[in-house]
Amino acid sequence: MGEHRVIIVGAGPAGVRAAQAVVRAGLRPIVIDEASRAGGQIYRRPPENFKRDHEALYGTEAARARAIHEDFAALLPHIDYRPETLVWNVAEGHVWAAHEGETQAIPYNALIVCSGASDRVAPIKGWQAAGCYSLGGAQIALKAQGCAIGHRVIFLGSGPLLYLAAAQYVKAGAEVAAVLDTSPFWLRVKAAPKLAAMPELLWQGVKLLRDLKRAGVPVLTGVTPVEIEGDPQNGVSGVTVRHKGAVRHFAGDAVAMGWHVKPEAQIADLARATFAFDPATRQWLPQTDADGRAGNALYLGGDGARVLGARSAEVTGELAAMAALADLGLTVDADRRRWLLAEKANYATFAKGLAQAFPWPHELVAAIPDDAIVCRCEAVTAAALRASVSTAHAQEANRAKAFSRVGMGRCQGRYCGHASAEIIAAARAVSLEKTGRLRGQAPVKPIPVSLKRNDI
Repeated sequence: MGEHRVIIVGAGPAGVRAAQAVVRAGLRPIVIDEASRAGGQIYRRPPENFKRDHEALYGTEAARARAIHEDFAALLPHIDYRPETLVWNVAEGHVWAAHEGETQAIPYNALIVCSGASDRVAPIKGWQAAGCYSLGGAQIALKAQGCAIGHRVIFLGSGPLLYLAAAQYVKAGAEVAAVLDTSPFWLRVKAAPKLAAMPELLWQGVKLLRDLKRAGVPVLTGVTPVEIEGDPQNGVSGVTVRHKGAVRHFAGDAVAMGWHVKPEAQIADLARATFAFDPATRQWLPQTDADGRAGNALYLGGDGARVLGARSAEVTGELAAMAALADLGLTVDADRRRWLLAEKANYATFAKGLAQAFPWPHELVAAIPDDAIVCRCEAVTAAALRASVSTAHAQEANRAKAFSRVGMGRCQGRYCGHASAEIIAAARAVSLEKTGRLRGQAPVKPIPVSLKRNDI
């Protein structure tokens, strides 16, 4: 690889396309993947002896999943692939990665982070009961283990992933009790001109809804969640919502919940990316130029920078790699870059439509009852979080974290960070932007305390 050391974090759609671009340039990148096999969350692969084929696992995305898997297999002789390896810190031009009880500090000339996205979850009273999963968790059970999260599953939230995951469960033969969407249907009609930027994806969404209704699954839009019922001994027993002025109850032993997804930006944060508040999605996002440059030899691709979907991730992953190569003094295809930028623009328009059609339910989150759990890891209630503002006079998210322990658990604020910011903003009667954001800290995920260091 000569004097250029390129590290790619992630082997989902963005990471695979980034690796292809780097290999085409004659370099041998290091590809670090937390999973055991390439594909990312959207194209997560089952164990080697798993019998279900791509069509059964990925449905409408089977062809793209197969292409990602096959293309990555072809790359293996030309890359340094490190599966089951966790990047837990980035500092002073090194990536810190843990694998099988050892940690390495790996230097780089260019760091391409394709970290993907994670579920954006709104706390609902009772969501700490056993049997509550994120939509991504429900997918992992189905794809990686070949099982459902329960005998009778309720899907709650909003966004395309809600319908995709529910349809995948129906296709797998699981019983889906209901799909409960907090966004009203008329918002989709209003967002239609933007969604039409990607007609194929729009049509796929229509087909998912049609398939669910044909399977007899109740699909309700514009619901207001009231409570997830259950008890510590038996877990979830059902979900109660308000819909069109009536209270409705749906029985089930598992809930898959999520409100679209959000960038996994902790590594970008540690690598000193600049963040800015995005009013449309009510979250802080790492900033890049059109090609994915984020400064400090850092390049961001895929949903880890901005959520535009798996197909766009292939585009932005390649763009980020091309930017890194250009900055290293290597020649890139200018025509290819222009085409990729045009494709990215179409996906960006579609993403704006999704944000409009399936909004984050911030008013619902800000008004959750005092006795509702906000942070499941640390069992922090909404009352405790509000007290950090009213009694301890916390003015922003990190100060409230210090007083209440919200975001200090295993997930490091991934599942409670956005919700806690909404509650703090409402308690202070200020804009969400003024609450700031939880800062990323190493390690970004738990690591063994007995790690042996092996620098290279």
